[in-house]
Amino acid sequence: MTTPVIDHYFHLEFERTRGLQEQLREALVDAILHGAFPPDEPLPSCRDLSRQLSVARNTVALVYESLLEKGFLQSRPRSGYYLHPDYRELASRLPSLLMRDTDRDAGTGGAPDVAAGTARSPSWGERIRQPAGPRQGILRPSNWRQYQYPFAYGQADPALFPAAAWRRAARETLQSKRHRDFWISDAVDQDDPELITQLRTRVLPKRGIQAAPGEILVTQGSQNALYLLARLLTGPGVRVGLENPGFRDAWNVFAMQNADISLHDVDAHGLCLDDRLAECDYVYVTPSHQVPTGVTLSAERRTRLWQQAHARDQVLIEDDYDADLDLSSHPPPALKAADRHGRVIYLSSFSKSLGPGLRLGYLVADEELVRELRALRRLMLRHAPLHAQRLLARFLAEGDYDAHLRRYRSAHARKHDALRHAIEQHLDGCAYAGGSGASAFWLQAPEAISAQKLAWAASRRSVLIEPGAPNFFDVNPPDRHFRLGFSAISAERIAPGIELLADVMARV
Repeated sequence: MTTPVIDHYFHLEFERTRGLQEQLREALVDAILHGAFPPDEPLPSCRDLSRQLSVARNTVALVYESLLEKGFLQSRPRSGYYLHPDYRELASRLPSLLMRDTDRDAGTGGAPDVAAGTARSPSWGERIRQPAGPRQGILRPSNWRQYQYPFAYGQADPALFPAAAWRRAARETLQSKRHRDFWISDAVDQDDPELITQLRTRVLPKRGIQAAPGEILVTQGSQNALYLLARLLTGPGVRVGLENPGFRDAWNVFAMQNADISLHDVDAHGLCLDDRLAECDYVYVTPSHQVPTGVTLSAERRTRLWQQAHARDQVLIEDDYDADLDLSSHPPPALKAADRHGRVIYLSSFSKSLGPGLRLGYLVADEELVRELRALRRLMLRHAPLHAQRLLARFLAEGDYDAHLRRYRSAHARKHDALRHAIEQHLDGCAYAGGSGASAFWLQAPEAISAQKLAWAASRRSVLIEPGAPNFFDVNPPDRHFRLGFSAISAERIAPGIELLADVMARV
């Protein structure tokens, strides 16, 4: 019996950034599940496959053994590796399955015959009652890592992630029966009590917030919390005040509920307060580092906002999205810290300090409201993944988060100073804003410059910047603003990246 040639079944080009075993295992599993191997013939020997793919024979042997353990293969003495009977049956049935699909597409089998001209697909445009799109968002290319100078906002620097400590916490949650028994279960609408304890004792006090367990809800990021609030509290006739420029998806979320959105300017002291703002039922505000400008709401305006909220029976929605990154010696406490009457709904997350892909955040509000939010969340997703919650709880409990923050803030400060210095040295024609601890600088280009055209031209030189127009909610937004994030770029690339951006700006 001849050994089939591996190239006949799948093509594999190894990626340098991933392990050989991992890639080979994935390719073989994919080939097995797609019926690429004849059901009664052996797979290539370890020697043949290693020679064809130019990898060590031991690598192939380890992969075959792992697939043997997982039940994909079976071993026959002095004969080699064969498909497990379950997958041999799949391979033998595949041609008939494919033929059946072809017949179905041709109208000759499977589905009942439909007279020509009478069959049509559903008209989803007519059926969708509350369209979620198209709504403008912040356009960030998915391939931002491929840019040599990625001034991308909201992304993380992998070099700063505490991988070793996170791995220890993950190992503990997997190996400990107590932890494992908890997170494999369904908590219905409840959160991990250990994470709630850590939030109450380790995280919230840093922002001056004291909260009871029933006042905390774990969310899948701040935006998830904002959607729950908008769904529960707003609708037609409910007026919501938003900063302009501001967080684009906050506008999208409230617009989805057909709320009456009132837009309010932002200056060097944060949200501008006026009589129109006093007419709002809710005020969504980012007081620590305003999105997108990065400015901090002044003490005087904080006081006035508090007085207004009490006098006009308003509720403040405080998005403290980067709560742990303020670099000033005495950062102002959260608005929620002074709340004694439940007038502030506090949102935050670990997206900026750990990584946006973790999708873990939390909400603090009056217990009655949290109960309703918990019930609404149960209808949507029940609760955030319990394994992620318990893993984060262990990471916090062991002190690893505090240790990580010390290192992260140090690196954050170096990048912040490097970018500020580079802007002042090379982009002297641009006005800029960026509070202490903010993860980006907000710039206004000279009058002759279009930020959209600048971003396009810069991208051709592998410099990624973010045009600012989508952050404005006006009918005709200004086109001179852009944002430079520095959380994802390495410190040594900041200065040369800005120098290159200045050269592009001079040519636009």
